Amino acid sequence: MRPESDNDSANDFVIGRHPAVAALRSQQTINKVFLQSGLKAEAIDEIRQLAKKRHLVVSEVPKQKLDQLTDHQNHQGVALGVAAFEYASIDDLFAKAEAAGEAPFFLILDGVEDPHNLGSILRTADASGVHGIIIPKRRAVGLTSTVAKTSTGAIETVPVARVTNLVNTVHDLKDRGMWIFGTDMSGTDYRDWNAKGAVGLIIGNEGKGISRLLKETVDEMLTIPMVGSVQSLNASVAAGLLMYQGFSSRHPVQH
Repeated sequence: MRPESDNDSANDFVIGRHPAVAALRSQQTINKVFLQSGLKAEAIDEIRQLAKKRHLVVSEVPKQKLDQLTDHQNHQGVALGVAAFEYASIDDLFAKAEAAGEAPFFLILDGVEDPHNLGSILRTADASGVHGIIIPKRRAVGLTSTVAKTSTGAIETVPVARVTNLVNTVHDLKDRGMWIFGTDMSGTDYRDWNAKGAVGLIIGNEGKGISRLLKETVDEMLTIPMVGSVQSLNASVAAGLLMYQGFSSRHPVQH
């Protein structure tokens, strides 16, 4: 997403109206605000006001300039030049759970490579009370502008820790009192999963699933029963089902 020979190439970009509003309301460092010239909309006015409040310079540029900056993605007339997204530490994830007065609920992604999947997972994680996400540094997507746009602002509220070795990290989580659950073709029906207490949920790679060494760290496997001819689900869809089962068991309906 870097335009050639452009002074703005040192920036990453938050694109789209909702992600831009979320970024401007957060503590994220923003270097520049680009708005499509001549565009009039309530959301654009809100972005201008938020930028003014933060004393940021707003550049009105032609649509072609925004197309170039955002690699022709659907920018909706808005792009924020931002510093690279910052990763959290594992301690930050525990601190978020403690601040909420809740037992930790973490998602561990084993090699999720599609930025749209990660963005969607972040969005559902925010809605379902997940305190943080853990991803590996290698062979997996990181926090990119595409992830940010797909997450519609959740990238600002759900901390993401990036670790060198997932197996070692999971052992550390278990030493800190967490129960680790994974997903597989065979296991406990996810609808029977009780996610109360400190839990970590591993979601595998879109094609390969959970790696063998990581499977060996799991306390219990969960499975999503399917009756159709397609016997696999998109990673973000599977993660969404499991996160909401976790949410419903941790926050039962009060009658």
